[in-house]
Amino acid sequence: MKIYLDNAATTKPDDIVIRTMIECMKDNWGNASSLHSVGQTSASCLEDARDICADSVGCSPKEIIFTSGATEANNIAILGYARKNKHKGKHLITTNIEHHAVLYAFEQLEKEGFEVTYLPVDSDGMISLRQVKDAIREDTIFISIMHANNEIGVINPIKEIGEIAHKKGIVFHTDAVQSFGKIPIDVKKMNIDMLSVSAHKIHGPKGVGFLYVKHKLPIDPIAYGGGQEKKLRSGTINTPSITAMGKAVQTAMASIEENSSKMSLLRDLLISKIQSEIPGARLNGTKEYRLPNNVNFSFADIDDDELLYALDVEGVCISSGSACSAGTVEKSHVIQAIGAAEYGAAARFTLSKYTTEEEIITAAETVKKVVERLRNR
Repeated sequence: MKIYLDNAATTKPDDIVIRTMIECMKDNWGNASSLHSVGQTSASCLEDARDICADSVGCSPKEIIFTSGATEANNIAILGYARKNKHKGKHLITTNIEHHAVLYAFEQLEKEGFEVTYLPVDSDGMISLRQVKDAIREDTIFISIMHANNEIGVINPIKEIGEIAHKKGIVFHTDAVQSFGKIPIDVKKMNIDMLSVSAHKIHGPKGVGFLYVKHKLPIDPIAYGGGQEKKLRSGTINTPSITAMGKAVQTAMASIEENSSKMSLLRDLLISKIQSEIPGARLNGTKEYRLPNNVNFSFADIDDDELLYALDVEGVCISSGSACSAGTVEKSHVIQAIGAAEYGAAARFTLSKYTTEEEIITAAETVKKVVERLRNR
């Protein structure tokens, strides 16, 4: 039996999502940009999904831009806003534990003459509001800080950060890929101007996501074409994937509290068993402000590649780093940032609504057995 605990990398698509996508491909295959009836039937499916996505974050449907996923959404938000508004200032703020889709976008802007402040985190993976305030300059125009970290699951005080930004007239973007569908988000109440989401993290299809952009926020596109999605994301619209994403979002929102509660209990069970039964195990990231489905430990005296592969042989699928660094087992920049790089093998266990208590108990026993074997070889 395979125990899949790598849901921060991707999730198993819901059956209803798969059926929705197939049905759309069969029945609503028209180009949603076409004006004839076949195209407009597809456009109707598209707008239904837009309504669902808008409701999920508390915004207007006209503020939702469909993308190929969060990587594209992050790039549109960061590159698009900075380039459009460089006349206002060239200073930007982010953190040193962002996903590479964010970090590399900022690195590109540095090559274009922008200045970027990368806020460091403490040993728990947290940034302070004081850090944000102190980093702001007269020429600061943009702040991007992730809602929850993809590796250690730490949740940032997004509402308060957004409030700080808005008091200074600064636009605030957040990468909400890991938090969306697991904890409630309201972009208006949380002072968010732009927000990125990916469908495959919530049991939806891969290759589709959305970007919330506050109404009338000035942004330049990063690619050009037919002008679809308010000219911010040109290209033939992927109606089947977007329709399926809408179903995934609807399903996630309908049971968000129930699923969050269940995953939190299983998360705490796994943390408890590892801490009590495996010597030399270090919990990475604060436990207090943590996603309900994320557990990340470092194990002393073991290498990352050994632990990852040994657990896979035993039927437990985990990750040692970011999913977008798949195929590598190098120490992640997040583990380095919190000072845990030299401690031992870092292992990320991420749950989903399908994870069971039996799987958690078996996984904990397997981790204990594998760690003991690797240390005593």
